[in-house]
Amino acid sequence: MEKIKNFLKNEIVLTVSFVLAVASSFVVKPTKAYLDYIDFRTLGLLFSLMVIMAGFNGIGVFSALARGVLKKVKKFSGLALVLVVLCFFMSMLVTNDVALITFVPFTIVTLKMAKGKRKLIYIVVLETIAANLGSMLTPIGNPQNLYLFSAYNMKIGDFLKTIVPYGVLSLFVLVLCCIFSSRRSITVNIDDIDKKPVNKKLFAVYAVLFIIAVLCVLRVIPYLVIVGAVVVVVLIADRKVLAKVDYSLLFTFVFLFVFIGNLGNIPAVNQFLKNAVVGNEVIAGIISSQFISNVPAAVLLSGFTDNANALLIGVNIGGLGTLIASMASLISFKFIQKEDVNTLKYFSKFTVFNLLFLAVNIALWIVIKII
Repeated sequence: MEKIKNFLKNEIVLTVSFVLAVASSFVVKPTKAYLDYIDFRTLGLLFSLMVIMAGFNGIGVFSALARGVLKKVKKFSGLALVLVVLCFFMSMLVTNDVALITFVPFTIVTLKMAKGKRKLIYIVVLETIAANLGSMLTPIGNPQNLYLFSAYNMKIGDFLKTIVPYGVLSLFVLVLCCIFSSRRSITVNIDDIDKKPVNKKLFAVYAVLFIIAVLCVLRVIPYLVIVGAVVVVVLIADRKVLAKVDYSLLFTFVFLFVFIGNLGNIPAVNQFLKNAVVGNEVIAGIISSQFISNVPAAVLLSGFTDNANALLIGVNIGGLGTLIASMASLISFKFIQKEDVNTLKYFSKFTVFNLLFLAVNIALWIVIKII
């Protein structure tokens, strides 16, 4: 019984998503169509990237990078700025999910070295926001952008004109949050840190896998290529890393896909959307994202409006707010759960900062609409 309680406590997001999926299955009876709900591409890429990042971490790559950063940065504000801004720009190219899988473990290692674990929650929250907002600036930055860009046959000029103002404002606010994060100097002595030599052969292996993964994210090659490559290569070269994958996160995504798919197949929900979306795309995108996340919201709402630009704004800034508004945010939360930190404090700070950035972006939307 105690083990069950601990599991429910440590896997609250998984538990809630499971309950929602099961509850919705009583309304929409399970059939083979359930398989169509699940985005196997997302799951495959997520699994592959988690394996690759666990591999990099296991051979000491993050530790080496952390030492390099700490040699250049003298204050916590500078460290926060480097970590958050890198996450913002990286997400434009490799998606918000990949950016968080890459930078959150790196941040955890770096802050432990710098004896700054008390700032872990603050910086990871800003990194999560940075990844979600930076990724909205390119068609390949996140799944909803790629879907809308293709579904509406959008032109790159129109896309950038629509979304860039929100990205620029968000970056400005993120920089301010970093600058005023702390004036304390970093006192860590790099020479006192245990330097784990990086296994060059495994580094080369994971580097190649990472390049293939990025090409899969960009849809240059099929995602099954990286899934197959990761399984085969890791089983041969570094099979112990498979035990470090967070499989509960993968199941969380599966349960959420089922819940969202069932929600879209409830007639009352569809009728409500038909009446509510047209002319209110931005607000509809923001609100629906809070409950079903912005990727499914984009897919669901696109069937009820021709206003691609408004929907693009709504589902992107709608990724701010609740923990599931952007499913990429779950990645950061899962990493935080593994650390000795107060998860309630993380959730509170995450919500406050997300609502702040959401309010700022809504205010910009109102100003642009008036002008």
